[in-house]
Amino acid sequence: MSRVTSADVARTAGVSRATVSYVLNDTPGQSISPATRSRVLAAAAGLGYAPSAAARALRTGRSDVVLCLLPDWPIGDEVGDLLGRLSTELARAGLTFVVHPGSPADRPAGEIWKAITPAAVIVFAGFSDGELDAMRAAGVAPVVALLGRASSDGRELEMPQRLAGRRQAEHLRATGHRRLGYAFPDDDRLRIFAEPRLAGVQACAGGDPQVEIVPLDPERAAEAVRRWRAGGVTGVCAYNDEVALAVLAGARRLGLSAPGDLAVIGVDDITAARLAVPPLTTVTTDQRRLAAHLAAIVLAAVSGRPAPPPPGDDLISIVIRESA
Repeated sequence: MSRVTSADVARTAGVSRATVSYVLNDTPGQSISPATRSRVLAAAAGLGYAPSAAARALRTGRSDVVLCLLPDWPIGDEVGDLLGRLSTELARAGLTFVVHPGSPADRPAGEIWKAITPAAVIVFAGFSDGELDAMRAAGVAPVVALLGRASSDGRELEMPQRLAGRRQAEHLRATGHRRLGYAFPDDDRLRIFAEPRLAGVQACAGGDPQVEIVPLDPERAAEAVRRWRAGGVTGVCAYNDEVALAVLAGARRLGLSAPGDLAVIGVDDITAARLAVPPLTTVTTDQRRLAAHLAAIVLAAVSGRPAPPPPGDDLISIVIRESA
């Protein structure tokens, strides 16, 4: 079946293609009667007409696509939730959200955004200043989402990784733990998240925590727990809830309990955190507010308006359960 065109809509409605264009694009300054407008809209709906994205880009000077170029990350619950909420926020503004997950086998990211010619590109890592300048020169608004580093301009969003680590350490210190450990993930792709979180723990801990790499394996996690115990560690900040669950499993292998022998706190508040034995204390991010803020930054970048102020520290909070 051939694609329905504006000519088909015009023929069905008994009007010119120009009139169809004026109605569907809500062009200002055109004197079109309500009856004609209704006839055109009814014809378009009846035929299932969808305007060409390419034609719209030529007409308006930009597309309605926001492209998100993800690095080679595992897409966990938190990232997936953020992307879903961001898609909803941008859709409310009439924008289409397209996510391209990265992998070492992909074509260069520069080729991807040039092929799509989006209104904006959300980037997290791996782009030089020259590449960002090339986007701007092409009329594409780059939005750089930083991971726990200080923002250098209003177009950049500081993702709350350092704050998550700080919240973990604050809670453990407030409950009497002075010698802390940090459970680092064994997946190098997660360093971009894990290092800022560790920095947040270090800034609050009053001394460097004892860092151990903890795989998602009970036996190897038990080895890390044994080293923490030998070093006098009484509380562990884990990179995320999955790593925290591995720490709990390792402690059980050694006959230890949480929080009596070792307090453990995670990040993300995944469903399994509530089902753990004991239930896992964790740090959670208000993903709804974070997505709304990132969408507002994108819209400001596209329209050339000043970026909104960042959300407050209450974006990150502690969910207290039995493990810490």
